[in-house]
Amino acid sequence: MQKNLGWSTREVAELAGTTLRTVRHYHNIGLLEEPERLPNDYKRYTVNHLVRLLWIRRLVVLGMPLARIAAIDESDEGVAKLFRTIDDQLAACIERQRDVRTELAAILRHRALIGLPSGFGDVTTDLSEPGRTFLLICSRVLEPAVLEALREVHKFPRSEVRREFDELTDEADDRYRQNVAERFVVKVVQEQQDYPLLRDLGERAASGEDPHLTAVLRRGPSNCTTRRSWTSCGG
Repeated sequence: MQKNLGWSTREVAELAGTTLRTVRHYHNIGLLEEPERLPNDYKRYTVNHLVRLLWIRRLVVLGMPLARIAAIDESDEGVAKLFRTIDDQLAACIERQRDVRTELAAILRHRALIGLPSGFGDVTTDLSEPGRTFLLICSRVLEPAVLEALREVHKFPRSEVRREFDELTDEADDRYRQNVAERFVVKVVQEQQDYPLLRDLGERAASGEDPHLTAVLRRGPSNCTTRRSWTSCGG
């Protein structure tokens, strides 16, 4: 008696490099036709089924959504356009991964950067934990352009007068306080001229038009390093 040619569901799945469950799923969503059954009620897959299954798996590996595969065939003119879209998405994903690797490299050099927002990997490490926290919160309430201005402000180590201002204590005498304040004002005015977005941000916070922004910036003076950002914003 001649042996029936073909494969069982498990065999065709193994040949295609997939699973029994996946093959059944393809049947359920109409991607793969059900094979004829033998007299013993077992399915018997043919070469055509295997080719179709291999084609489906190939498209899946290339990033084709199953819902789109169901609507096309090998000669569909929209396939090229769809693959170009997938390629664009992959390019964007690779770019994001490259950015993540850049940030990880910076964090491996300076662990303190792990507490900063994405994109702040090149700022000075001369920041306290409250200062990093402040910038992290700002990343949730500020526009990208304003965040970029803040990043620029923090790219360089603190100036001598700013460090003196940040390190002021309650024990400092009035004459010293006055001297530091007068020199510091000059620095702040210059920063506001260099970064008008930060000056405008301070005005917005003072007006109370954005409660979240006002709440964040009003916390600025509560610690020395955060005060660096806050004063630059017109606080």
